[in-house]
Amino acid sequence: MLMLTITTSMWAQYKRVNDIAYSESTDEYAKERCKLDVYYPENAKDAPVVVWFHGGGIEGGSKHIDKELQECGMVVVAPNYRLLPKASIDQCLDDAAAAVAWTFKHCQEYGGSQRKIFVAGHSAGGYLLDIIGLDKKWLAKYGVDADSIAALVPFSGQCITHYNVRKSQGIGPLQATIDQYAPLTFVRPDAPPIIIISGDRELELFGRYEEQAYFWRMLKLVGHKDVTLYEMQGFDHGAMPQPAYHVLKEHIKRLTK
Repeated sequence: MLMLTITTSMWAQYKRVNDIAYSESTDEYAKERCKLDVYYPENAKDAPVVVWFHGGGIEGGSKHIDKELQECGMVVVAPNYRLLPKASIDQCLDDAAAAVAWTFKHCQEYGGSQRKIFVAGHSAGGYLLDIIGLDKKWLAKYGVDADSIAALVPFSGQCITHYNVRKSQGIGPLQATIDQYAPLTFVRPDAPPIIIISGDRELELFGRYEEQAYFWRMLKLVGHKDVTLYEMQGFDHGAMPQPAYHVLKEHIKRLTK
């Protein structure tokens, strides 16, 4: 059953609709997990949209909309997705693509603009969005060109093959691999703008800052014209979203002028 909540601010009244099914999969686990929440300003028109993927190592976590994304004049779409090891990594990626495709199809119903869809997420969420935004096959399945995304904004996303994917292959977290499940495999010059945000290099997980710096460098070397790297100094992996949300919102302003 869908649930509607209403909040107000000095600028607008905001509504939230919870647990909208976005997948047509008949898999019972997909029916359980493939739901999303939409938070939006009432009477909005042509508003920016943020699809926000939660973190949790692809093994845990749940959809949420942090206060930093609330009452900002934006439509926010927060999906759940299937998780390892109950699902395969291909199913997790397919869910992420299906949620973004749902957003392209339905965001105007909530006052959002198809031309202003930003895909963001923390940790595992950043990893998933990097792959579906760079490897165009995932969204193409749903009739969406990945390059129609306004920007990709990974918060501390793994850029090599994710450590829990490697775990399922019998590989430890400190043994790096780059294969078809690594964003680095798919760097290309014609991808949407990419805003890469990391925690403090001395506080991040498993060399995560250096992964993201290499990702940034490879994108620059292949000729990408709008890729930026930020380091949130003093903030560890879990705390870095707090200042990173400000960076996200500033780039949304820049790209929607």
